[in-house]
Amino acid sequence: MSQLKKGAILSYVNIALTNLIGLTLTPFIIKSLGESEYGLYTLIGALVAYFSLMDLGLNNTIVRFIAKYRTENDIITERKFLGSVFIIYFFISLAVVLLGIFFYFNLESFFKSSLDKVELEKAKIMFAILIFNIAITLPGGAFTAICNAYEQFVFPRVVTILKYILRAILIYGVLVYDGKAISIVVVDTILNVSLILVVLVFVFTKIKIQITFKGIEMALFKKIFKYSLWIFLMAIIGQFFWNTGQIVLGFKTNTTLIAIYGLGITLGGYYGGFAGAINTVFLPKATQMVLLKTNKELLDEMIKISRLLLVILSYILFAFILFGKEFVNLWVGNEYADSWFVATVIMIVYTIPLLQNFAHSIIEAKNKVFYKVVIYFVFISLGIFIGYLLIDNYGVKGMALGIALGWLFAQVLLNVFFHKSLRLNMIQFFKKVFITKLFLLICIVFVVALLIKNIEQGTWFLFCLKLVLFTILFLLSLPFGLNTYEKDLFKGMLKIRNIKNEKKNI
Repeated sequence: MSQLKKGAILSYVNIALTNLIGLTLTPFIIKSLGESEYGLYTLIGALVAYFSLMDLGLNNTIVRFIAKYRTENDIITERKFLGSVFIIYFFISLAVVLLGIFFYFNLESFFKSSLDKVELEKAKIMFAILIFNIAITLPGGAFTAICNAYEQFVFPRVVTILKYILRAILIYGVLVYDGKAISIVVVDTILNVSLILVVLVFVFTKIKIQITFKGIEMALFKKIFKYSLWIFLMAIIGQFFWNTGQIVLGFKTNTTLIAIYGLGITLGGYYGGFAGAINTVFLPKATQMVLLKTNKELLDEMIKISRLLLVILSYILFAFILFGKEFVNLWVGNEYADSWFVATVIMIVYTIPLLQNFAHSIIEAKNKVFYKVVIYFVFISLGIFIGYLLIDNYGVKGMALGIALGWLFAQVLLNVFFHKSLRLNMIQFFKKVFITKLFLLICIVFVVALLIKNIEQGTWFLFCLKLVLFTILFLLSLPFGLNTYEKDLFKGMLKIRNIKNEKKNI
C-alpha cells in the first residue's frame, strides 16, 4: 500500500482516536476543573492560538515548494529554500517571545471586567507556558511539513497517534491527583517538544534532507513570502472562525458561557478534522496535478474525493443533528445543551468547504489564495460583527449564528471563483455530488431515522441503541448509491483486510 493511502488511513485513525479521546476525556476535564476554570482554560487557549498564526503559512509553503522542487528535480534550490525557511523561523520565534512578554503584562487590562484576581493569576501562568510552547512548536512544525512534502505520511502520523494516547494517560493521571488547567498546559508543552525532536531525527536520518545557508538570495525570501503571505492571511481567517467567538464572549460575558461556546466549537472542530486532515495528504498531489493535468482531470479528481467525503461527513452530520443534543446532555450535562446548537450550526455551514478541500489545495497549488483570503476576510468579519450584536439577546447561539452566516455567504462567492477563475465546472461538481442517487439515499435515510429519534431518551444504552440502528440503516442503503469506482474501492479495502486476516491464521 502506498504512503498516500497509508497516510489517508492513518489520518482517519488519528482523527478518530483524537475525537474518541477528546469525547471521553472532556467530561472528566470539565468535572475536574469546574465550569469556571474550564472556561478560563478555553479562553487562554483561544487567545494563544492567535500566536500560532505567526507561522506565516510556512508549513503549507514548505509542502508546496518542496513538492515543486522534487517534481523539477531541483535539489540545490530545495536546500537553499529550507535554509531560508529556518532563518525566517528564528525571527518568528523571537517575535513570539517579545509579543508574549507584552501581552503577559497587559492581560489584566484586557480581561479585568470578566476575570477575578485569582483567575487572572492562573491566566498569566498558562499564557507564559503556552507562549514558550508556541515559540518551540512553530519552527518544529516544519519537520512534519517536510515529511508531508516527501509524501512520508506514515511516521509522523504514527508518532502523533502515540502522542495523543500518552497525553490522555498523563492528563488523566494529573487530574486524578488534583492537578488543574496549568498542569494540562505543562503536559501539552512537554509532549509537543518531544514530538518535534522525534520527527526531527526522522527527517535527518530517514529522508536525509540537507539544508544550506550559503548562497541564499533575497529573491528566494521574496518568493516564499509572496506565497506564504496569503496562507498566513487565510490562517487568520481560520482563527476568526474558530476562536474569535470565545474572545468576544470573554469581553462581554463570563467564563461559563465561554465554556459552553468553546465546547460547541470543539465538537465542530472534530467534525472538520475528518476532512481537514486529508487536505494535507492531497496538497502535494494537487501541486503535481496542477503542473501536469488538465482542468477536467482536476475536476474529476475533486468529484471523486468529494463523493467519498460526502459519505463520511453526511453520516456524522445527520447523526449529530438527530442524536447530538441527547449525547451532549448525557456527556457533560443539560447545562451544556446550547453547545449542541453551536456545534450543529458550525457543522452545517462547514460541510461544503470540507467537501471541496481538494479545490482549496488547487488554489494553494496555483498560488491564487489572494481571492479566497479577500472573500473570507470580508464575510467572516461581517459574521463576527453580526454575532457581537446578537450576543446580548441570544448569548452563545447569537455568536454562532453570526459567524455561520458570514461563512455561508463566503461559500457562495468562493464557488463562483472556483468556476470562473480556476475553470472548474462547479455546476458539474454539484450535479455529480448532490444531484445523485447517493445523496438522495442519504437524505431518505435521514428522514426514516427521524422515527428512530423518537425512541425514549435518558440513558446511554438507549442512545447507543439509536446510533447503532441509524448506522445499520445507513450502511445497508449505502451500496445502492455508490458508483463502480466507489464499490471497487470499498471491496478492495475489504480484500486487504481479508488477506491480512488469512496471513494471521497461517
